[in-house]
Amino acid sequence: MADGMMAGSQRASAPAPGPLPSGRRCSVLGMRVDELDYDRVINQIRVWSAEGSSHYMCISTVHMVMESYDDPGFQAVVNAADLVGADGIPVIKVSRWLGLGRQGRVFAPELLIRLSEVAANEGIPVGFYGSTPKVIEDLVGAVSAKFPKLNVAYSLSPPFRALSPEELDKIADDINRSGVRILFVGLGCPKQERWMNQMRGKVNATMIGVGWAFDVCSGHSKAAPEFIQNAGMEWFYRLVLNPKKLWRRHLRNNPRFLVLIGRQLVSHKPA
Repeated sequence: MADGMMAGSQRASAPAPGPLPSGRRCSVLGMRVDELDYDRVINQIRVWSAEGSSHYMCISTVHMVMESYDDPGFQAVVNAADLVGADGIPVIKVSRWLGLGRQGRVFAPELLIRLSEVAANEGIPVGFYGSTPKVIEDLVGAVSAKFPKLNVAYSLSPPFRALSPEELDKIADDINRSGVRILFVGLGCPKQERWMNQMRGKVNATMIGVGWAFDVCSGHSKAAPEFIQNAGMEWFYRLVLNPKKLWRRHLRNNPRFLVLIGRQLVSHKPA
């Protein structure tokens, strides 16, 4: 596709997750990962959209795995999700080693585009929540230009601060009144996952945490070339693009991930 439109906390008390399309899952350093691909995800979200029911999906990367490992409360939030896909190539490979032989990649920018196309074709209202006002404006413009029939019923860039219960209730009411059935959430990990967990049961839509996909699909950032993605080096590509923001995260997380995953795989006994 063209650039910008890519081919120690309290434990959460959330409702039990819904049924999975494949029913297969594994644990990556204690964090759940489901065996999914684009078709399974899209088919399930179409069902939930028709029902108008409240669900949320997480899309895991090494960053999410390590946030989960370091924070049991956040791990509970991810493990309580209705779907947990795998985006990062290291997470995909590890989940395959742990028994999910049909694990596919669910790349957040690509999922946003594919779901937007389905929504446009089937008349499913969508919404966008997160990021900055400029990114949201450009994102809505980009997806609307690509899919003229798409009904973008809601969009909001919330304040960069903690919201009061009253503000959260108003946001939920606004989303519900809009009729949105698929809500893309781009607050970044771990904020977006916590927000979706908090809003499940309040927002009558399927919420999908896509983070950086807002920047990619709006044209504010670029995804790595496919060969870099396939090599599992997208983290390095993003680090080069935004070293000030990302160097501490990668320096802290990546070496620990390799060591901890190595220990888990050594002790793993295949079913």
